[in-house]
This record gives sequence, C-alpha cells and structure tokens, in this order.
Amino acid sequence: MRYNQVKDLIEWATGYHGRMARQYSAGAEQAEHERLAMALTYLADSELKMKTGLEALFHDGSDHHEVLEIWFDDSSDFPQPPELDALAKQSVAGSIDELTETAVESHRKLQSLYEHRASRAKIEPEETFFSALAEGHNAEARKLVASMQEFDDI
Repeated sequence: MRYNQVKDLIEWATGYHGRMARQYSAGAEQAEHERLAMALTYLADSELKMKTGLEALFHDGSDHHEVLEIWFDDSSDFPQPPELDALAKQSVAGSIDELTETAVESHRKLQSLYEHRASRAKIEPEETFFSALAEGHNAEARKLVASMQEFDDI
C-alpha cells in the first residue's frame, strides 16, 4: 500500500523486534557454546526492550499520539523492507563476531529507515520523532558492539 500512517511503521518495527528476539532466543537454546548462548540471550533481551519501548508509544499517556496518526506517501516496499526481513530470517551465526555483525546491521538498517522517514517528513514533529528513533538505534548499536566485545573477551 502506498499510503501509510506513522503508526503502521511503528507497528511493523515492533513486530520486527519481536521476530529478532524470538530468533535470538531460539539460537541461544541451540547454541553449543555457553558464551554464544549468553550473547544470544543478551540480544534477545535487547530486542524485547526495544519492542516494549515502541509499544509504549501506543499507550494513552504517550506524547506521540498525534505523530502516530500522520499519513505519509511511500511507494517503496514498506512495511516489508526486504533487507530487514532477510536479516530476521537468516540463521544465527556461529561466532560472536558474526552475531555482532548481524545485530549491528539490523540496527543500522532500521536507523536508515527512520532517517529516511525523517528526511521526508512534512512537519517538524514527525521529523523530530523519526530523528529520535534513528538516534536511539545509533546509540543502541554502539552499546551492542561494546557489550558483544565483552562476551568475546570472556
């Protein structure tokens, strides 16, 4: 569909974080090495926190209710960016480095999606909203890399 509301994108992103969390949890259960299982559990927890954070935007007390109702025109593959769906479907890596690379790529792709929406925003609150989401993913990616390095050092 060409026309969507901001809430459609946020609902999609919420589901995406949920899919990634389930993938990481399943990988943790199947991991042969304790370090890899711990890293996967950490990533699953991180994805669940991001999912919960996005879900909070839909609650009555959220300051973002008006922004969520904004319509936008996007002829791309939204709400199914193919590269993100491919990441959510790919098998879990066999090493901490591969796992870090996949997780960071996922964050960067979502960050790019939010930056794209911010650049196409028609009003300032929409731009501010998506810029904040993009900055949050950038910060989360940096934190993730530092945390994953700690698992690699164990």
